[in-house]
Amino acid sequence: MGKKKDLQPSRSSFRRSRKRHRVWRYILLILAILLVTGTALSFYELHRLKPANHFNHLKTVGSGDTSKIKNYKEKAGTFNVLLIGSDSRKGSKASHTDSMVLIHADLNNHTYNMLSIPRDTRVYMDGYGHTKLTSVQYIAQVNHGTKKGIETAVSAVSNLTGVPIHYYAETNYWGLQYMVDALDGIEMNVPFKVTLTHPWYAKNAGKTFAPGVQKLSGEMVTELCHERYSLPGTDYGRQQLQQAALIGIAKKIMQPSNVTRLPALMQSLSKFLIATNMSTEDMVSVGLGVKDNFQPEKQIKYRQVKGRGATMRDDLLKANNSQIILDENELKTTIKKYFSN
Repeated sequence: MGKKKDLQPSRSSFRRSRKRHRVWRYILLILAILLVTGTALSFYELHRLKPANHFNHLKTVGSGDTSKIKNYKEKAGTFNVLLIGSDSRKGSKASHTDSMVLIHADLNNHTYNMLSIPRDTRVYMDGYGHTKLTSVQYIAQVNHGTKKGIETAVSAVSNLTGVPIHYYAETNYWGLQYMVDALDGIEMNVPFKVTLTHPWYAKNAGKTFAPGVQKLSGEMVTELCHERYSLPGTDYGRQQLQQAALIGIAKKIMQPSNVTRLPALMQSLSKFLIATNMSTEDMVSVGLGVKDNFQPEKQIKYRQVKGRGATMRDDLLKANNSQIILDENELKTTIKKYFSN
C-alpha cells in the first residue's frame, strides 16, 4: 500500500506535465501559424509592391496630348513623375511655378532620366491659348482650385513633351529647406561660381559660393536652387544646381545612418510636400526598387533641351512678353531616346 501511495504523486505530476507540454505545443503551434501567416503575408506584400508589379497599367494625370510620341510604350516597373517647385506661401490659394522637372524612372534598369523645363517656356493652356508655363498653375488654381491647378500644369507639360505623366509632387522654398535640414544638411557639388543676386532672405544678398563639394544647410540649398541671374545660361544654370541638389539629397537619404530616420521623414511629408498624388504604397515600391543598387551620380541623368528667347504674344495676359521657345527637334529626340521606354 505504501508503494501505491508513493507512485500516486508521480502519476499526477506526469499528467500535469503532459498537460503543460500540450499547452506549450498549442502555444508554439499558434505562434508558428501566426509566423507562417505573417511571413506569407510579407511575401505577398513584397510581391505586390515589387516595382514591376506595382507600377503597371498606371493612370495618367490630367488630359495631356501624348500623340507626339507615336511609339511610346507603357512598360511595367517604369513611371513618369513631374516635380514642381513653386513660390507657394502659407495661406495662399494659388502659386506660380518656379521650376518643373520631368522624371522618367525605370526601376528595372535603375535609371532616372530628368528633364528640367524653364519656367518661361511657351506652352499651350486649354481655354486660354499660349502663355508661359509659370502662369498655368496660378491662373488654373485661381479659377478652379488647388488640385485642378496642378493637374492643368501637368497637362501643359504633357502636351509640350508628348509624355504621359502618372504622378506629381510639389514643394516650395520652405519644403525644400525643411527636407534638407531634416537630413542635417547635404553635400552639394556646386558646378560653378554662384553669387546670390535675388535671395529669399535679404541677409544672403551677395553671398558667393565657389565651385566644388560643399556641406550646406537647407537655407543655403534653397537659395542656390532659386538663383538665376548670376548663373551661366540663367535657367539652364539653375537646372544644373537643381540636379546637384537632388543628387545630394538622394545620396544623404540612402546613407545607412539615415535608414532609421526614414519613417519619421515619411510621417513629415506634409511639411515639405505641398501636394502629391503618390500614395505611401507608391513610395514604398520606389524604395524597394532603389534600395539595393542606388548610385545617384551614375544613375540620375539630367537632360537639357536648349531654347531661344523671344518676345511673343501671351494669350493669357493679352500682351507681349519674353518667353522661351524650346527647340522642337531637340525636344522630340530627347523625349524619344530617354523618356519613351
